[in-house]
Amino acid sequence: MDILLGKNGGFYKANLHCHSVKSDGRATVEELKEEYKRRGYSVVAFTDHDAVFSNKHLNDKDFLALTSFELGIKENALESTLVNHRMKCVHLNLYSLSEDNNVTPCYDPVYDKYKSKWSPEVRYDSVYERSFTPECINEIIKTAHERGFLVCLNHPSWSLLDATDYLKYEGFDMLEIVNFGCVQAGHADDENVLNTMAMHGRFPYPVAADDNHNLCGFDQPHTDSFGGFVMIDAPRLDYDSIAAALRLGDFYASQGPGIYSIAKEERSVTVKCSAASSIFLCTDSRERKKATARVGESVTEATFELGSTYDKFRIVIVDEKGRKAYSRFYNVN
Repeated sequence: MDILLGKNGGFYKANLHCHSVKSDGRATVEELKEEYKRRGYSVVAFTDHDAVFSNKHLNDKDFLALTSFELGIKENALESTLVNHRMKCVHLNLYSLSEDNNVTPCYDPVYDKYKSKWSPEVRYDSVYERSFTPECINEIIKTAHERGFLVCLNHPSWSLLDATDYLKYEGFDMLEIVNFGCVQAGHADDENVLNTMAMHGRFPYPVAADDNHNLCGFDQPHTDSFGGFVMIDAPRLDYDSIAAALRLGDFYASQGPGIYSIAKEERSVTVKCSAASSIFLCTDSRERKKATARVGESVTEATFELGSTYDKFRIVIVDEKGRKAYSRFYNVN
């Protein structure tokens, strides 16, 4: 039996998209740590805009801050997407594989609106002029990998990207299919983008994240926190273990439900999860399979026979509230 997910005996809850007062968020990183820890999170990537900050002073035996930032590219670098609502953009989260790697790749001072407020020294190798072209975006992704960062394409629908755009971007590791801040603002999730990419032989790891700015506080009904997260399957809570799990795709994305394990044995796969109304096996073809609970009941386990009309499959859990959990794609063979 091949244990695809759940092989390390436990998971660490993480928010991989978070903004603080160091850019356009309302809360300090210390306040964010306290609030996320209080709700069972072990990992937060503080992805403030366009320059790397080290937040390792927050780390303790129960909490890990990932060295990370959000890099933006817009059709017009001098315009705001919050003013020009028809302007396309690309936002990439970059997660360092090393805790002390805080040199900003592809640093463009035109985009850096916040860094000087916090530190007079921006660590970068050279100034890079970003442009909204596939060639530039692909060069940024390539450079990020060379500098030891994983790359996530964020909220493609909010960014007004469609398949004619994102299918030209090469090599990003993750795709943000649930951005809770965008959901709270009325945008749908981007699971369809994951399916479109699969049809073209591309299989980024799905991410659910908050993209929280906390403009209305943590406990308000419309808070943008605590609604999208990943559960990281790692042997221990240290930087190298968490970074390795993210690099290998040993995590799942969720709006609420839990996936406890996914195990494959020859031509079948068995899923164990929290109480669900449905468990789906989705593929890189049209074929789908499901296990559905009876009315008033729930399902917590399903075994699916693997067919021959597809090469990859992923698991989706849906609970009684309609919230979903999403695994990455796995190989049939």
